[in-house]
Amino acid sequence: MLQKLYNWTMSLAQSRYALLILAIVSFFEASFFPIPPDALMIPMILATPRRAFLIASITTVASVLGGALGYATGIFLFEEVGRPVLEFYGKTEAFLTFKKFYNTYGPVVMLFSGITPFPFKATTILSGATGLDFGLFMAFTLIGRGVRFFIVATLLWKFGPPIRHFIEKRLGMVFTIGLLALLGGFLILWMI
Repeated sequence: MLQKLYNWTMSLAQSRYALLILAIVSFFEASFFPIPPDALMIPMILATPRRAFLIASITTVASVLGGALGYATGIFLFEEVGRPVLEFYGKTEAFLTFKKFYNTYGPVVMLFSGITPFPFKATTILSGATGLDFGLFMAFTLIGRGVRFFIVATLLWKFGPPIRHFIEKRLGMVFTIGLLALLGGFLILWMI
């Protein structure tokens, strides 16, 4: 099953709509879509290494713009859902304390979240809910996502064929490690 999914993704990576699909996935992943853009970006770069930096650029820009949607979602969900729940449980004061903490360290959180497999959508929504300065949010989102996607692009561009061979030979292990990293990010978020 994994091999069929991998083959399908590789064929999609070579289609004429690949960049558009990548942009859409990258945009929506930053606010609610569960699959990270790497799942499409990596095979696209492996299939067409000469376009590695174009692919990384599109992924970065779409992800940052999608982060703005996540930020807006955080604002509106907080007003409609979060605030009434906090008031019901008498936790408004605790949230204000957390908000102050998050607004102090939020840019670092955005940078960490943008680079690592930590669930990016959670921090984009949280940033909106806490009112993190939008300019700082966008700047650190751009830096974090840019670093992540351009490191991946550079490594695949430089070492593509051996990495492709490694992935194809050990697809199950690569998938398992990726899934564990993603679940680990969600676990860290849940523990916070």
